[in-house]
Amino acid sequence: HVQLVESGGGLVQAGGSLRLSCAASGRTFSPYTIGWFRQALGKERGFVSDIGWSGGSTFYADPVEGRFTITRDHAKNTVYLQMNSLRPEDTAVYYCTAKTRGLLGRRRDEYDYWGQGTQVTVSS
Repeated sequence: HVQLVESGGGLVQAGGSLRLSCAASGRTFSPYTIGWFRQALGKERGFVSDIGWSGGSTFYADPVEGRFTITRDHAKNTVYLQMNSLRPEDTAVYYCTAKTRGLLGRRRDEYDYWGQGTQVTVSS
């Protein structure tokens, strides 16, 4: 059983930055990847980024490539999402997620654990 808890969301002006954190806990924590999805009002939850837990390889969705950076800290069982040059269209609830199977896709149903979400609001 794994629990994921996000933090770091808030209100920021366009062009500003935020850093989200995802803290994991549980008897065993050894996922293949940890990632972030986001869901804006009235829209489906979509992939943002993920990172290989052991190897550290990263992948980003096109809208955030070059602006967001995902990192991990094994000692703290924590994953971070540094978000720079934020835009109003980045406004969403951001969810931390863990993939426990060796799947190669980025579909929502390929991830097994989810946090409660943290709100990010970007004003213009």
